Amino acid sequence: MVHIGVANVRESNTVQLERLMPSIQAATSSQNGLSPVVVILAGCAIAAIGFGARSSLGLYLGPMMATPESPEWSFEVFGLALAIQNLFWGLALPIAGALADKHGSTRVIIFGALLYATGLYGMSVVDSASMLYLFAGIISGIGIAFSAFSLAMAAMVRVVRPERRTLVLGLGTAAGSLGQVVFSPLSQRLIQSLGWESALGWLAIIVLLLVPLAMLLPAIGKGASVDEGNQTLRDAVHEAFAHRGFVLLTMGFFVCGFHVAFITVHFPSYVQSLGLDLKVGAYCLALIGLFNIVGSILSGYIGQHHSNKLGLSAIYLLRAIVIFWMLMSPKTPMVMYGFASMMGILWLSTVPLTTGIIAQVFGVRYMATLFGIVFLSHQIGSFIGVWLGGVLYERTGSYDGMWWAGIVVGLVAAVIHLPINEKPLPRLTHAEVS
Repeated sequence: MVHIGVANVRESNTVQLERLMPSIQAATSSQNGLSPVVVILAGCAIAAIGFGARSSLGLYLGPMMATPESPEWSFEVFGLALAIQNLFWGLALPIAGALADKHGSTRVIIFGALLYATGLYGMSVVDSASMLYLFAGIISGIGIAFSAFSLAMAAMVRVVRPERRTLVLGLGTAAGSLGQVVFSPLSQRLIQSLGWESALGWLAIIVLLLVPLAMLLPAIGKGASVDEGNQTLRDAVHEAFAHRGFVLLTMGFFVCGFHVAFITVHFPSYVQSLGLDLKVGAYCLALIGLFNIVGSILSGYIGQHHSNKLGLSAIYLLRAIVIFWMLMSPKTPMVMYGFASMMGILWLSTVPLTTGIIAQVFGVRYMATLFGIVFLSHQIGSFIGVWLGGVLYERTGSYDGMWWAGIVVGLVAAVIHLPINEKPLPRLTHAEVS
């Protein structure tokens, strides 16, 4: 059934891409002689590998805790390591975005891939908590930021007309979810057959595939849009922070990070704590990725025809409802699969709408930088979600407190997005008229 679903999703993605091709501006990718189709496919592959590898790290929590040679391992130590990773991912992404906006995404992603692979390999050989914080936290976090799928999508969005941007962002996000579908069972199989140390080594090798893929992206970040004028990076950042909608969008994305990071890292452990097989947790992560493909494409389509801010409010409200339903239901494998499927539709469907608002209001010239700033809030939420989840479980033996917190912040986020003004800034409107 999963294979059939993936095949249908791939077919759907192909149809969407074929429909998209007539509207692509071929001149934008002439800088390095590559066709826009190649740029979009390469960007999708980068998203799939980068996000897929990252989303599977929660599967290593249980096996690492069972390692007798490492007495320092605990849920709190592992949770803090990945919380540090999320924090440094968020801190480094605005820098990576600014470099990509200035020099293009290629060199930035190549550097990030090398650093990311180093962090994963180092994570497989460490024998102390401090070294785990260094490799799994700091090095991997910076590597993920500099190879982030948002940098690839910033290149992708420049090869389509404005009315198609949200759909392209949806396709890129869906590709990241496809990576989660593939990497979750793949990592579980590698862990079972080779052990968690060797599995991390193979994961590092796979991440190095980002290097040749990055070479298929436009080498120069400038000149992609005529609606940006001569605005500097400093002016763009100042303009964004003076806009109330940007501030509210940044605050709301904190909640997305809180939800996604906590579930990605701790859900396999949560499932195991209920007395269910660890495979159930792996399948749930795969289902989240599978259904997020549908949710991301649907989100991109909705963003083309309806209000992005209302879509975001609906997503956060539905997340709170789904978590409440799961808590009130019997803890059976089918309930876990149902939760994962529904949460998958809502998973990264926030990304096309969030980036869509940024591109619509501020333009695409500094989109990678501005999204990096918004994403920093996401990663602060991720840090708190991952770290607090580990602390609460160590001290109470239960994740219930985190689930209730997820409900509360979801409701808050649903309200925060409502006052956002989605209208393009006057300078964009004037550029279109002229």
